[in-house]
Amino acid sequence: MQAEAPRTCSRRILLAVTGLSPQIVTETLYALAIATDPPFIPTEIHLVTTAEGAERARLALLSDKLGWFHRLCHDYALPPIAFDATHIHVLRDTDGRPMSDIRSPQDNLACADFITEQVRTLTADPDTALHVSIAGGRKTMGFFLGYALSLFGRPQDRLSHVLVSEPFENTWSFFYPTPYENVIETADKKLADARDARVSLAEIPFVSLRHGLPSALLDGRASFNATVDAARAALGPARLEIDLGSREVRAAGRSFRLPPAELAILAVFARRALAGEPALPAPPKDVPDMAWAARYLRELRAIVGPMRDMSSAEHALRGGMDGSYFSSRLSKLRSALDKHLGPAASTYRIDDGGNRPHRYRLALEAEAVQLLEPNARKLAIAGRGISHG
Repeated sequence: MQAEAPRTCSRRILLAVTGLSPQIVTETLYALAIATDPPFIPTEIHLVTTAEGAERARLALLSDKLGWFHRLCHDYALPPIAFDATHIHVLRDTDGRPMSDIRSPQDNLACADFITEQVRTLTADPDTALHVSIAGGRKTMGFFLGYALSLFGRPQDRLSHVLVSEPFENTWSFFYPTPYENVIETADKKLADARDARVSLAEIPFVSLRHGLPSALLDGRASFNATVDAARAALGPARLEIDLGSREVRAAGRSFRLPPAELAILAVFARRALAGEPALPAPPKDVPDMAWAARYLRELRAIVGPMRDMSSAEHALRGGMDGSYFSSRLSKLRSALDKHLGPAASTYRIDDGGNRPHRYRLALEAEAVQLLEPNARKLAIAGRGISHG
């Protein structure tokens, strides 16, 4: 329902970037709430802007004397909309100071990270609908805001640019078409009645990449570059690298560690994929399988090393591995991959073939898999430490 009718969501957010022209807030609000049928009336408004832009927005939209936001709500009898100074988010530089403008590569990167985090936070609640306007601010701000919505946006979210008819465009005195006569001076020094203005939205389609992002990025803070890299990796060619010595796995642009028990199961199938060996049936449910126990314990020994106590696993598998033991380890591996990779985990899960009797494999080509043995890692580290003077 939300994808088809975002206006029915209980929490409806208008998010905009602004610079020295806070008018885009009231213009966009008018277009959404009055000029659109059926209307989308936000329950709250959030702005991302510079330090000077924040002061302009506060004075022009929220002050007692001008207060064009409050005027619009009164003129058109809009329901309460949460919008005050706390909803104006000032860009911060790499040192955490309010940003007056975006002038350096460092400012650009800080701006991208700030906007990305705002969009991630506002889209975290599944019961919200987010309408993003890129009409204001510097072009880079609008680009980052639109790109962030592509990364985190959901079916109920929208992206738009506001269009204002001549001669009201770029006119400081114009904030929205009033329902009464309101003569203002236009940018070319002529007089015009604001009630004659036409304001509309140009909705911009966007491709949502959210489904490819790991849950760790969706649930926690991440930089713009890290989020873009994760999306690229999730959509790019599959590649699985396993370092048995460090217990580190690299897949879909992410690096993470797995517990030895789950890593051992993954290593069994990765080794078979490397060798081009066929899929394997699971051990029978109540009949221990010695071959399966041997495969699993071989990988587990390589992972934990000769000095670690494996008596518990060896005792549990002394008569072989049964179906329950296999299913438990496989289920925990799937949960771990889902946690670290999100939807991209589907490419790296152990495939059961889909038909009974199930036969399991890692559905990757040999060239997409790299398995680094513990001794090979030690040699590589030692090699890097040799002086070639």
